[in-house]
Parts: sequence; C-alpha cells; structure tokens
Amino acid sequence: PSPSSRRASGGLEREATGAGLTSLRFYSSTVCSAQLTGELDDCFCDVESIDVFNNFKVYPRIKKLTEKDYFRYYRVILTRPCPFWPDDGHCSIKDCHVEPCPESQVPVGIKSGNYNKYSQAANSMADVAECEQAKELGAINSTLSNRSKEAFADWARHDDAQDHFCELDDETSPDAEYVDLLLNPERYTGYKGPSAWRVWNSIYEENCFKWPRSVYRPLNPLAPGRGDDDGESFYKWLEGLCLEKRVFYRLISGLHSSINIHLCAEHLLDEGWGRSVWGPNLQEFRQRFDTGETKGEGTRRLKNLYFLFLIELRALYKVVPYFERAIVNLYTGNSREDGATKELLLELLSEIQAFPMHFDERSMFAGHKMEAKTLKEEFRLHFKNISRIMDCVGCSKCRLWGKLQQIQGLGTALKILFSEKEIQKLPEHSRSKGFQLTRQEIVALINAFGRLSTSIYQLHNFRLLLEEKR
Repeated sequence: PSPSSRRASGGLEREATGAGLTSLRFYSSTVCSAQLTGELDDCFCDVESIDVFNNFKVYPRIKKLTEKDYFRYYRVILTRPCPFWPDDGHCSIKDCHVEPCPESQVPVGIKSGNYNKYSQAANSMADVAECEQAKELGAINSTLSNRSKEAFADWARHDDAQDHFCELDDETSPDAEYVDLLLNPERYTGYKGPSAWRVWNSIYEENCFKWPRSVYRPLNPLAPGRGDDDGESFYKWLEGLCLEKRVFYRLISGLHSSINIHLCAEHLLDEGWGRSVWGPNLQEFRQRFDTGETKGEGTRRLKNLYFLFLIELRALYKVVPYFERAIVNLYTGNSREDGATKELLLELLSEIQAFPMHFDERSMFAGHKMEAKTLKEEFRLHFKNISRIMDCVGCSKCRLWGKLQQIQGLGTALKILFSEKEIQKLPEHSRSKGFQLTRQEIVALINAFGRLSTSIYQLHNFRLLLEEKR
C-alpha cells in the first residue's frame, strides 16, 4: 500500500533515517498519539527525530549506566514533615514503602562521605579506611584527618556559592538514608486521591507564577466545573506569557507526564499468592493521554514530556567538558568498575553531542539586564518552593522519586544551563573554584534523564500495544 493508505488504515510504517536506523511511526486517528508529530512549541525539533535518537541511541546506554553502582545509590531524607499543611499521614499501602540500604551494601567509596565528592584523588585510601569506621553513613566526625576536614570545608564553600535551583537534603543529617534505586523502582503504588492531587495542585497553581483565579488548568479534578471551556482560556492566558514562564509550566507538565507514564507502564496487574505482577496498563494510559478521553489535553502533556527531555538533554550537552576531565573519576572504590562507568558515561555524552537539534537556552532571560535578573531569581525561587512541597507527598516511594527527578535532577540541569561561563573556565587538572557538581547532583541528573528516556521508550511500546488492542 502507498504511504497515504497506510496512514489511513492506522498501520505501522517503517521509515529509514539518515543514520541507517529504522523508526516506527504510528498513524491513526483513534489513539492518543495521533497528533503527537511534527515540531514542538518553543524549540526547533520534531517528535520523530527525538523518538529515533532516544530509542536507538540514548535509552540502551542510559539504562545500562543507571545500573552501575555509582548511580544506583542515592542519599535522601524521607521523614521531613510537610511545611504547608497538616500532615495527612504516610501511605500505608505496602508498595509505598522504601527499603533503605544496609551500610554493608553501600560501596566504600560512596559511603565515605560528601567530602570525597567524585574523585579518588580527593582522599588517600587511608582516609577511606578511617571513614569505614564511622558508625553512621557519611558521618563527618573526629575520625577524619585534618586534610579531609579542610577538603570538606573547601567543597562546602564552593557548593554554597552555586546557583542552586532546589533545596538539597542535608546528607550529613542522621535522618538521611542511602536507598538502592534498583530495589525501589518507580511504579504504581496505589497512592492517589485528594492528597496526591493537593500536592500537584500546589506545584502547578501556587508556584507557576500565580495565574489568575479565573483561569483553571484543564482536567483539574479540584477545580469547579468549567462548562465547555476545555481549557482553552488557560492556554490563551499561557501563550500571552513570556518564554520563561511558559517554559516553567511546560517543565512541570512534562515531568508530570513522565511520572504518569512510569506508573502506567509499571502498574500492579495481579497480586495473587504473595507474588505481585507488574506491567503496562492500557486503560490507565488512555485515561491520562488519549486524545478523546482528555479532550486533546493528552497530546499537550506528551509534547511537554518531549520538551523537558530536550531541556535535560541540553544540560548534558553543556556539561560534557566537566566530565571529560581526567580528574573526574566516578569513584566507588572499585577501580575497574569506576573506569567502565566513566567510559559508558562519556559514550552517552558523545551521542548527545552528535544530536543536531538542541534547545537554545540563550533565548531565556535575554531581555533588559535588570528585568532578566529579577525574572531568573523569581524562576529559581518558584522552583525551590516546589522542592519543599515534595515533603508533603504521603507515599515514601513517590517522595523518593519526586525528590530525585523533580527537585535535584531537574534542578541540577537548570544549574548547568545557567553556568555556561563557569563550565568553560574549568581547569583540566585541578578542582574548580567556580563550578562543581556533588555526587548527589550527578546521580540525580543521570537518573532523572534516564527516567525521561524510559518514558519516551515506553510511549513507543504503548503505541504498539494500542495498535494490537485496536
């Protein structure tokens, strides 16, 4: 059949790309992805190019990278109380629970503390041996050598000077725990309802530059009925905003979409005989993204996912010189493993450098100098507010992945995007006084981007499943 008849029948068309790869594009007016094609708003890139690039180049590498020891252990505080409203109590569903990692399972180079940062050169092996004796993970106490204390203080000064876009957990707190991300995967836990929606409402409506009370976000279950509006008044209002404020909303929406895809792809399908079965749930996916069931909102949500992918992709492109330096060793204490991890990371970054269509962040905060500075600070403070809202999430596993992706992962990406000059001035063989990334930031950055890559990969799988169903 001709291409036009294939489109009309809703089939799969194989399309050769310039790289000699093959992508699958789905054409059908009956599924949610029908309108998800062509260029994205606010940037010059098309959905099809991202699909091919991600599914063939990025996803296989980022999946392998996030399974490495350096990237699988994340230190987080999950017990801080909600600062905005009375605590609803933590989710009692067993799948909401996060299992912390025993000290004995954390690689010595990771649990040796934040002063070690990312490099073996930052400390001698004697210092690492001293840290092994610490009773609490990452504790900073009198067992550390003077040289290590000075190094830690030096790093802390650099970190405090950074243009942070989020409130970071205190890694030295006794409440901070290491979590093995591979043993606590992001998936559907059963956490939903008014408590979950109150969190998302606060993220959107209390932090996205205070939209008018007369404007309601489409399909918001906590908003009063809007008749036949279908959210058009919201999008007309949004289009009237400057680029920076549109970007802020699209980042949050894209992240929300990504999280929903993870929950749909890893849904609890069966819980019999003490063994849970997880897999894709088409009904849940259609409810969130189908064009008909969401009155067109699903397509916008998915485009925002691709937009967020491009933002974090651009951050990784910008930070390549930082990781290319020999001084940066992704240190766990296992030299062979560390070398393989660094090599795999540089492989991924090399593929990202070759991608021709990147988001141009230079158009942001580019107006009058004082106005741009004020707007950037407002942008940063709104984002920091969101990091505090994460402590109001009642599900521990949702809170874990929200902190990693929504706060530190995306926050680190924004920090990189607005530190271009500092990155360009990095010394090759010594620590920088201007730009640094902690191990926590590196782990969050890569895992957050890995989650976006997985979402786009799963989106392709849902297209195939929907065609089989149809």
